[in-house]
Amino acid sequence: MLDIVVKTENQERHVRVSADALAGLVRRIGEDGDRFLVVQRIPDLPDDFAQVWHATGGDYTLEYRDGSADRHFQVMVDGPEDVIAAMTGWARREAGWHELLTWSPLETGPAQKVPPLDLTEDRRRELEGRVREVLAGGYVSRAQLAEVAEDYLVTKDHRPVSREQATALADRLWLERVAEQATWRGETDPERLTRAFTALQEAGITSRENFTCCRGCGRSEIGAEGEPDARGFVYFHTQCTDSAAAGHGLTLLYGGFDGFPETTAAIGQEVVAALDAVGLPTEWDGDPDQVITVTPMDWRRRLVG
Repeated sequence: MLDIVVKTENQERHVRVSADALAGLVRRIGEDGDRFLVVQRIPDLPDDFAQVWHATGGDYTLEYRDGSADRHFQVMVDGPEDVIAAMTGWARREAGWHELLTWSPLETGPAQKVPPLDLTEDRRRELEGRVREVLAGGYVSRAQLAEVAEDYLVTKDHRPVSREQATALADRLWLERVAEQATWRGETDPERLTRAFTALQEAGITSRENFTCCRGCGRSEIGAEGEPDARGFVYFHTQCTDSAAAGHGLTLLYGGFDGFPETTAAIGQEVVAALDAVGLPTEWDGDPDQVITVTPMDWRRRLVG
């Protein structure tokens, strides 16, 4: 698999695709509403991407950017195979991948200067604290993180952080987190959790991570998430994520879709067994009215973006 995220014009998002799958996406584009792909690395890095645009019957416009504005290049090619070769080489970071084609610098104009934040020290610390908290959760993209930074201090009649300032702040803290996670070794507890949730999903239990904003919304929406033959569900919402990232363990909500306590208890037992199988300890007394808590838990979730 390639460590990339592929985004399409028609709002598809493909994470860690194979080289063959990437090739298929490139060959597919051309029709209205499906004419371009944007490819980002995992984890996403500011101003580091490749993209292609194509209308059926015309050439392919291929671009890549490698940091600053003077590292943005473009080339026109007449078929998908050169695009596939270049994008695959870019995704794999192969030496000399860009030498396959003759690139031209793409003029994007001077970089916009972002004014410093006009905040008190206390408000700045509050803002950065919230952005770091969301980052630690690990489910946010760079764009979503910038939205958090822009909106967090908004009042009815005042927006103290512009979009440009929010993006600059989010990117700075994002890169700090990327550097931190580069020091992590081996499988993390959130990755073990994903393995357990994947196994539960395959066993007929609808399993969702970081699902909705709260317990009430989760309960009302989880039914629409499952397959028609799903026996039950397990999920945790964003407040649970924040708590886990702060070191308080992870609360899991679960149940059976038939509403019977016996089914809920059975689903709970399956959830605990799946977590135990991946090495995650739990606290639960078997009571279907009580949550399952994964604790202790070292919450280090790698960013994707």
